Amino acid sequence: MTHSIHIIGSQRLGGAESFFMRLVTALNAGDHAALAVSRPGSEVNRALQGKAPQYPVAMKNQLDIASRWRINRLIKRERPAVVQTYMTRATMLTHVRPSSGVCHVARLGGYYKVKRFAHAHAWIGNTRGICDYLVREGLPADKVHYIGNFVADLKHLDSAGVDRLKREMGIPDDAWVLSTAGRFVAKKGFDRLLDAWARLGDEVADRPVHLILVGDGPDREALKQQASRYANAERIHWPGWQTDPSPWFSLADIHVCPSRHEPLGNVILEGWALGKPVISTETLGGKELISAGENGLLAPVDDAAGLADAIRQCLLDDDLRRGIAESGHQTLQREFSSERIVNDYLALYSQLARDINNE
Repeated sequence: MTHSIHIIGSQRLGGAESFFMRLVTALNAGDHAALAVSRPGSEVNRALQGKAPQYPVAMKNQLDIASRWRINRLIKRERPAVVQTYMTRATMLTHVRPSSGVCHVARLGGYYKVKRFAHAHAWIGNTRGICDYLVREGLPADKVHYIGNFVADLKHLDSAGVDRLKREMGIPDDAWVLSTAGRFVAKKGFDRLLDAWARLGDEVADRPVHLILVGDGPDREALKQQASRYANAERIHWPGWQTDPSPWFSLADIHVCPSRHEPLGNVILEGWALGKPVISTETLGGKELISAGENGLLAPVDDAAGLADAIRQCLLDDDLRRGIAESGHQTLQREFSSERIVNDYLALYSQLARDINNE
């Protein structure tokens, strides 16, 4: 029996796709049978092989009539309690009649055009800000639900592993290390992080500062060209896209989220998961997650000087680093653990199933 069907139409991996895989895998690890629908040959489809039951649908575009028919036929065959769609394409290709007894819930991780999601029966926002936006745009408040994200179960390297990886990367034992991760696109602000790193100078408190950027994307060459113009460019490290970035994050003294736009900020959660002090720019997600000076620090958006000041302040204050790291980890365990988020989803699915059958 299939309890829920999860549908995503992306070709490449990103934040929403990674959460899709984590949630489907976690649901199937318990007593909840979740069927994953993705594009054949997509990065999601390949990554989920052997981890969750799958059903491929082409989803070539938002108006793919054949894919809409296949999704509709699948829902009629499986008759799950809930169909959950992710992002615009999958949502626009999924249309479920309330009289079917199946609830269509659309999950949004960004401030998308609401009209493309309005035909769903209920909506999930992964931040409170997104939920408020959905209600302001006219969706019924009693059908809009907040459930946050959880991140992968990241494992910190032991001290021997840290030393070994530092040697392999050419990072001295006495160096400060900054880490970040994400897709190399303009909205992630990695160009400003490079500028901020350069503003720190040769040393902070007589220690060199190294920067690790885990990720890949269309701006990779432009970022590497920018980095090559700085003195000490060899202190910038590019491990590429990593399914498990935790070894590189383990080296960090500070984890940084330099985005220009970030509805949530999985990078913040990943830093907290490994017990790292986190600095974020004042994006909507950064301001929702971080209480400045308590579980992290905030810097102005698109401001290299301001970001450099926050990094320097954190590097120079051992008590501050320890305090915000500990508080951030506690925030994660309290509000964004996998157990908490999965249980929230299961409770919502039960509620939605009751509601759709009572309407």
